Amino acid sequence: MAYHILLVDDAPELRRMVGELLEGAGYAVTLAADCAQARAAWARQRPDAALLDVMLPDGDGFALLGELRRDGGDVPVLFLSARDEDEARLQGLGLGADDYITKPFLPQELLLRLGAVLRRVYGGPAREVLRLGDTEVHWGPGTVRRADGTEATLTAKEYALLKKLAANRGNIVTIDALCEALWEGPMVGYENTLMVHIRRLREKIEADPSHPKYLLTVRGLGYRLAREERP
Repeated sequence: MAYHILLVDDAPELRRMVGELLEGAGYAVTLAADCAQARAAWARQRPDAALLDVMLPDGDGFALLGELRRDGGDVPVLFLSARDEDEARLQGLGLGADDYITKPFLPQELLLRLGAVLRRVYGGPAREVLRLGDTEVHWGPGTVRRADGTEATLTAKEYALLKKLAANRGNIVTIDALCEALWEGPMVGYENTLMVHIRRLREKIEADPSHPKYLLTVRGLGYRLAREERP
């Protein structure tokens, strides 16, 4: 699953060039030309990292970073700026940015520095995220991030249950197999408890838990996690 990067820069040609560079490297990219577009994109879907220009038409990247941080955004942020003076660099890093890259920069340098930040923050080269439509399950912290920006935390049983289903995504996982993933020892008597965990998990990952779209019941057999939708 690709990392989602928010790129905010008012220069159309640079925005296009960097966007294509990131997409070519396997990232999912959202482009924004100013602070207003960046706020709207952030509200729609929290990215995994943001690349911010400092000088923007309706504000500056330093102030925008402060807004995102106050909004609960702890995702990594890298500045891309033509301002190479030490004062600007120190200001950006002092506000909590993870890196500060001066324009012009080598494309490979940007990819290497972005990759290094992502590995440091997320702990590996691949993002451990399960996408269910507009909902994201972040395995590391065990949280569910919904489209409206709200989050829910998975219990240990919900986490184990969803992990088992995700490992077999698109295929039926029997009741016995799910019970074995949640409890050691004999499976007798656990079916009703499993149903309770299924219901509570649906309340966290489904827009309409009464009419699930992703965590599906296969009557008489078990459950199935629907495959990822393709555009």
